[in-house]
Amino acid sequence: MIQTQFQSKIQILKSDNARDYFNSILGEFLAKEGIVHLSSCVDTPQQNGIAERKNRHLLDVARSLMFSTNVPQFFWGEAVLTAAYLINRMPSRVLQFQTPCQLLLKSFPTTRLISTIPPKIFGCSVFVHIHHQYRSKLDPRSLKCIFIGYSSHQKGYKCYSPVTKKFYNSMDVTFFETQSYYPKIDIQGETPTQENQFWTLESFSEPSITTKNPTPPESLNQSLPAENSEFIVALRDNEHIQEEMEEGALSQQTHEAEPGSNPSNIPGDNLPPTDSTDNSELENSILNMPIAWRKGVRSCTQHPIGNFISYDKLSPSFRAFTSSITEIPIPQNIQEAFKSPQWKAAVNEEVRALEKNGTWDLSLLPLKHSLGGKLAIIIVYVDDIILTGDHEEEIGLLKKFLTKEFEIKDLGNLKYFLGMEIARSKKGIAVSQRKYVLDLLNETGMLGCKPAETPMDTTIKLEESDGSAPSDKGRYQRLVGKLIYLSHTRPDIGFSVSVVSQFMNNPTEKHMTAVIRILRYLKRTPGKGLFFQRTTNRKIEIFSDADWAGSLTDRRSTSGYCSFVWGNVVTWRSKKQSVVARSSAEAEFRAMALGVCEGIWLNRLLEELRVPSEHPMVLYCDNQAAISIAKNPVHHDRTKHVEIDRHFIKEKIEEGVFQVSYTPTNYQKADILTKALARVNFEDLTEKLGLINIYNVA
Repeated sequence: MIQTQFQSKIQILKSDNARDYFNSILGEFLAKEGIVHLSSCVDTPQQNGIAERKNRHLLDVARSLMFSTNVPQFFWGEAVLTAAYLINRMPSRVLQFQTPCQLLLKSFPTTRLISTIPPKIFGCSVFVHIHHQYRSKLDPRSLKCIFIGYSSHQKGYKCYSPVTKKFYNSMDVTFFETQSYYPKIDIQGETPTQENQFWTLESFSEPSITTKNPTPPESLNQSLPAENSEFIVALRDNEHIQEEMEEGALSQQTHEAEPGSNPSNIPGDNLPPTDSTDNSELENSILNMPIAWRKGVRSCTQHPIGNFISYDKLSPSFRAFTSSITEIPIPQNIQEAFKSPQWKAAVNEEVRALEKNGTWDLSLLPLKHSLGGKLAIIIVYVDDIILTGDHEEEIGLLKKFLTKEFEIKDLGNLKYFLGMEIARSKKGIAVSQRKYVLDLLNETGMLGCKPAETPMDTTIKLEESDGSAPSDKGRYQRLVGKLIYLSHTRPDIGFSVSVVSQFMNNPTEKHMTAVIRILRYLKRTPGKGLFFQRTTNRKIEIFSDADWAGSLTDRRSTSGYCSFVWGNVVTWRSKKQSVVARSSAEAEFRAMALGVCEGIWLNRLLEELRVPSEHPMVLYCDNQAAISIAKNPVHHDRTKHVEIDRHFIKEKIEEGVFQVSYTPTNYQKADILTKALARVNFEDLTEKLGLINIYNVA
């Protein structure tokens, strides 16, 4: 099959040292075909580790399939085949979160060996349709069977009837995935009653019903094995769940918690309170509820957020801090804040502090007093303050002075500020908006969405009038506004956010799809952010680039630049140019002018902070024509449209403020800010920008 279906030849056969592999028939065949047979040493299974681990993987999945729906052991063969079917269609970390089938289809797109029928729950009850030629008028039209897998040679589901003792391969099947064909057997070996069986099935399939009564019915406790105790969430309140997780599953909480998911918000929370000694009323009340409420909200997804974010690389203290802020919901307005006692108390405390301090008085700026070589910097946003500087003692004195004048709290080292999370190590400082991303995905219902590899599709060009239906303008503007704030730490989405923000006035469904694509990319990289590493470099470097006539609507070009201070990216911008450029050199030249302006502002800022930097600053461009225009003082007829920019850049070069250098397109870091890129180029440039993900799943 490998030779005929995949045009490949087996060169080496690896196996363990079992006698089954060493016989005359197999040996002669391998020798005839020129296949080398390698084996592990006696009692050394680790030498055949790949096959051993895959064997264990198959058996682990097969056991889980059988135990979860009480399937008898004589179906073990079908369980293993089903396990292989599912494993081949599940994303793997080793394969960069792709499935084995996806990789196979990339190499062999015409193969028909891969089934595409949707997966179903192994061991559930199904009804296989009986076609009319096999039944009379009064015979049943379907046969109750157990679902045991997928046909290897037909596009259909494999079912078995214990009554007729026959197998059926069919696509005309009705599934009852919440009902196991074989009932659960309790500790005494008896089949549960119908009432208790409902609890068992509902608890396994939809563990999302909540109640204010923290004590579950005894029947539920008896019907659930100890290893599945997490499903008792169906009848416990949030406090009890938190205690249980803190005792035995803290690591799972930090890895797989989905922020914003609050069991008390689902309809099941409206169940009537009951006394713990009388559980029959509780069961009857749930049985009488609508099915949609009894089932609750599905939390299953093919792409759980836990696959894309990990806290293993964090120190214990920072991991605890990260977990704590993840669980804190941020109110969207003052009305929401007043609904929470904690937020209401915080608001009242802020108001009391303002009244006590008399807010502030306007005054004239004091006189260029000498600070004696010590520097302390205050960054103020409303009533949040960051203190930094080059002298610890001076910062301490400033804190004492502020404490005398105002009522302040010292929160220690900077960890969280305006939605930005700050982590430190010996190598440098990482800044991300992980919680902001997770909250945004939770708010939009996209925590379980399929992730995207890049924020924008390279094959799609957005226009103002694309013929698609209008989209919800308010929702579009809110989403884009949140993405604009997120781009403060995410230059990788700078261009895509710049593009979608151009259609805020009249968004269409096609524009909304582009916004959703950005969210799908964020799902794949929720913890990515800036990294400021320790370095001896003291240069200011600007990379400028332009995408000539990239806009289909008005054929204007897109400028992009990013600035590096001491080897770390600090500012970036992606912006459509205000006029149409008549050549690529003209478009690049306008982008260079923006980069020079940014460099001058950065240099002035560093001077105010008394931070020394090397001169001249370096401006990198990948357009030789634009560089020659900047360096050549001779007037060109084709440059009269950018005459002011030309003189401006030329003046800064002659003053020694800037030096213009050529960089190949492959090393042009600003290219990511001018156009949508394919995955390989995109990931290469994000790495060159210095973005890292300390929450990356290993």
